[in-house]
Amino acid sequence: MIRSSVSNCPVPTDQQPLNEYEELKSSWLFRDATLDWRKYITKLAWIWGLSWLIAGPIAAASFPPHKYIAHFMLCGGAGASVGLVLILVRLYLGWFYVCDRLCSPTVFYEESGWYDGQTWTKPQEVLNRDRLIVSYEIKPILRRLQFTFAGLAGMYVTGTIVWHLF
Repeated sequence: MIRSSVSNCPVPTDQQPLNEYEELKSSWLFRDATLDWRKYITKLAWIWGLSWLIAGPIAAASFPPHKYIAHFMLCGGAGASVGLVLILVRLYLGWFYVCDRLCSPTVFYEESGWYDGQTWTKPQEVLNRDRLIVSYEIKPILRRLQFTFAGLAGMYVTGTIVWHLF
């Protein structure tokens, strides 16, 4: 973990925005959003494929594959995408939370429990450092996730159009 450069920072180490960022960046789920595009898409494809284990039987119960293969595939694909969307929402919310904490000129923290919340105003040097991290590290991740959501929305629209053609 990176320690704040300000020695008089009263915020507990695990609640400092920079340390929250480092922890998020190294956690098993959230680091997937930082991978290069090919590995990122591969991970998403694996999640979507594993979601078929749940969506496939449900789609097969509604649209037997031997009779309605197109409807089965579209329904199963859309159902499997639900698992993918849930993972992506979790990724987006986690990265957005850290982004918000780093961008904010003040840091809300708790010393020992929910009842003793305090606020610390960041010195300008810390605020500048944190905002640089947001600009160069976190904003691209958030844009990637937004682009992924847009791609999924496009696939849903395309699937809906194809559904009505059959």
